[in-house]
Amino acid sequence: MIETATAMPAGMEAQPQRPVDLVHLSRYTLGNRTLEREVLELFKTQSGLCLRRLEGAETDKAWSDAAHTIKGSARGIGAWGIAAAAEMAEGLAGQELVERRAAMVRGIAAEIEQTNGFISKVLADL
Repeated sequence: MIETATAMPAGMEAQPQRPVDLVHLSRYTLGNRTLEREVLELFKTQSGLCLRRLEGAETDKAWSDAAHTIKGSARGIGAWGIAAAAEMAEGLAGQELVERRAAMVRGIAAEIEQTNGFISKVLADL
């Protein structure tokens, strides 16, 4: 898991043992468990779609837009590892993107897989 304090809001502490910061999620949803479930289910669905957009991006802009979407979605639920990886990917362009693209996609895909597995466990308890 990629850990970085810059990926989360100021004043928030990282919880590297969890792929989703459940305290952040609770604040984001104002403690509404039904809303938490909906947001997590939406993330699980959309993260796969956004990853496919990233994989299929044919221009620097399409790549950056897809990475930006992943970053924002991840920050919304407190998935700091995904957000950090997507933020790094978002800044890639030109030759650097060509050289690092495959590794970045693999890293983000691994973060999403781990996070979605965690989300499945959380949803079973909600």
